[in-house]
Amino acid sequence: MVRKAVIPAAGFGTRFLPATKSQPKEMLPIVDTPVIQYVVEEVAGSGITDVLMIIGKGKRSIEEHFDRSFQLESQLLENGKEAELQQVRQISELADIHFVWQKQMKGLGDAVYCARHHVQEEPFAVLLGDTVIDADKPATKQLVESFERLGDPLVLLEEVEPSRVSRYGVIDGEEIEPGVYKIRDFVEKPSPEQAPSNLAISGRYLLTPDIFRCIEQVSLDERGEIQLTEALRIMVKKRPVYGLRLAGRRCDIGNKEGFIRANIEFALRRDDIATGLRKYIKRLADDT
Repeated sequence: MVRKAVIPAAGFGTRFLPATKSQPKEMLPIVDTPVIQYVVEEVAGSGITDVLMIIGKGKRSIEEHFDRSFQLESQLLENGKEAELQQVRQISELADIHFVWQKQMKGLGDAVYCARHHVQEEPFAVLLGDTVIDADKPATKQLVESFERLGDPLVLLEEVEPSRVSRYGVIDGEEIEPGVYKIRDFVEKPSPEQAPSNLAISGRYLLTPDIFRCIEQVSLDERGEIQLTEALRIMVKKRPVYGLRLAGRRCDIGNKEGFIRANIEFALRRDDIATGLRKYIKRLADDT
């Protein structure tokens, strides 16, 4: 049974400067909801209520967002704003959230390693705090169900255009059943010519505690970081590791254009703003 999730959220978010100079990238909103809240909602929707967030300098607003705000709640109550009050309270009730600091920005592998004392000897999910996945069944739940059946670590995969594989870690593996791959190796950001596949890791993992011993064997790369992909390469030589093709879509919010597109797509699903926004977009299109 998977009871714990780890959410690394310590990066600087330099692609979104100057907005992220004083605000964590994970707190940037899609419409009116911070990105990281979507991630925690995915965890909760997957039946996991014990969450450890890995944070760093300048990330206090994440802690405050998931804590109670009694002053705000009191004001909403006095003003009779019951719907807003329930919305605010529900944020702090999504899960039991704990925080630990990544003292140095040494990459995703190091961030996951910071969770070793909290995770102990249990399997755990890892969700990147700046990655939103749009799926009918929560992506983490897809991994949990497959883990309960297979009993070995998994990574979530998505098919990407061959020309874009150099942005991701991709797998070399064999499809053993529809949507499930037995992984032979991982390759970090290969060129299109060298990529063994176009199946990219999509920001979700279901790991077992032996990953920590694999991370300990990884050396710093040229940027002074410990790559989780390298730890997975060590793990796959010692035990089966599987890939699960995502039933859904990862929202590419790692760049400004993708972030704006995600805002538009999510806004168009909202009954309160979709009609007016759709008319506005149509008018813009007609004028160009």
